[in-house]
Amino acid sequence: MDGERRLGLGSATALVVANMVGTGVFTTSGFLIADLGSAWMVLLVWMMGGLVALLGALCYGALARHIPESGGEYVFLSRTLHPALGYLAGWVSLLVGFSVPLGALAYAFGQYMSALGGPALASPRLTGTAIILVAAAVHAVSLTAGARAQAIAVGVELVAIALFTGFGMGQLAHEGLHNVTAPGRIAGLGVALVMVSYSYQGWNAAVYVGGEVAEPRKNLPRALVLGTVLVTALYLGLNAVFVLGAPASLLAGRVDVGRIAALVLGGPRLAKLVSGLIAFVLAICVSSLAMAGPQVAARMAADGFLPRVMAVRPGRPPRVALLAQTAIALVALWTAAFASLLTYVGFTLSLVAAATVSGLVWQRHKQGPALAVPGWPWVPALYLVFVLVATAFTVAGRPRESLVGLSTLAVGLLAFRLQRRK
Repeated sequence: MDGERRLGLGSATALVVANMVGTGVFTTSGFLIADLGSAWMVLLVWMMGGLVALLGALCYGALARHIPESGGEYVFLSRTLHPALGYLAGWVSLLVGFSVPLGALAYAFGQYMSALGGPALASPRLTGTAIILVAAAVHAVSLTAGARAQAIAVGVELVAIALFTGFGMGQLAHEGLHNVTAPGRIAGLGVALVMVSYSYQGWNAAVYVGGEVAEPRKNLPRALVLGTVLVTALYLGLNAVFVLGAPASLLAGRVDVGRIAALVLGGPRLAKLVSGLIAFVLAICVSSLAMAGPQVAARMAADGFLPRVMAVRPGRPPRVALLAQTAIALVALWTAAFASLLTYVGFTLSLVAAATVSGLVWQRHKQGPALAVPGWPWVPALYLVFVLVATAFTVAGRPRESLVGLSTLAVGLLAFRLQRRK
């Protein structure tokens, strides 16, 4: 089996980074500074989000050593708790984790490309459709070629973001900081953490292609932790430039905080360069979702929960599953409403991740020290506390998005019962 595994540590880590760095880091801080009021509190939330993601990565790494297969939470929950919860996790991953965000990412890509000018880029939805189809075509040809191209693109992305962050820090040191004395509003921290969790979603990306990773018991945990630490440092640097580089009055409630900060710090030319950089990052994230998502559907098909035609042999691209995900993403793209997406996706996926970590706790209780868990029992306990407290704040502060998320879970359970009966 291991002879057929084609992705190394570098490709797996690149997949984690590419899945994490998407719309959230370039759009969320405008909403955060409107809710929290303080730039330092915004940065605190980003740091807390990185800590929660790292705790989750350590837990998932333990599960990946125990179950080194493709499928992510679908496989983990099916093996550790109950097949119904595994099916539910797969259902959520297909819709909330991959297909819907893929459409939203493509729309954001189209918006940033339209800011670069030119009649061919005037329609964000048409441009977004093009990037979804290109990504699907690349990953339909070859899993290995797609992974290599993505690893190279992620390297370019990291260098470009580091250069912009370094320039921004230099400008802040020269021109001074904004928003450093404004009082914060602690009441908004819980919902803010859930919104930030959307930006950190993807720290578990490598487990979706675990069956394709060489030496998975060693490389999967390392890829999860390395990718998460790298992205956390990246997020803190970027958002420091965003929220300290422009007045809160310009940033509050805005989606395009990256462009605004670049405009203040370097003028229209830098704003255009940053818009191009963000469009490039979003294109990479579209590619990573197109690569990872169909693996879940292929595994569910192999287990009989989806049409058998979606199942594939190891090393082969899951083309039918990729086609289905592409179709759902295109529907989301042409009907997307971005306003509540951050909270809805973050809330729903956080619940699934909490259930997965609970499965790890249960298996550790049954197997004892034979199942090694880093920092046991504090790492999984702290992760669950963070997620559940933030979830409670979200239910209280954003009941509509919470209800939609819970309804998604309810429909998934109903679909499982119908499938089992069939």
